[in-house]
Amino acid sequence: MASQSAGIQQLLQAEKRAAERVGEARKRKNRRLKQAKEEAQAEIEQYRLQREKEFKAKEAAALGSHGSCSEEMEKETLEKMSVIEEDYRKNRETVLEQLLSFVCDVKPEIHVNYRVNG
Repeated sequence: MASQSAGIQQLLQAEKRAAERVGEARKRKNRRLKQAKEEAQAEIEQYRLQREKEFKAKEAAALGSHGSCSEEMEKETLEKMSVIEEDYRKNRETVLEQLLSFVCDVKPEIHVNYRVNG
């Protein structure tokens, strides 16, 4: 009976070691899968960045300097607006004085088409 008990103990220990090895193998497998997934994600990201860069280059070639044209137009518009505002500030007083003089200094005259009957 003692030999059966010893045999059973050996089987239990062997089963326990086998379960530990299977568990470690599963852990290694999961680590490898996780590592492979991370490498795949990095590869995908690198590919995406490369394709995006190529797209931007093709887009720039297709549109030419369209983007720079709109920037130039915006810059020119801002410059013209600043010139107009500067002219407004310089000439405001003179124009107001002229308008007031035209309105306030009335010179009554007979219109050239006026006919006197008589």
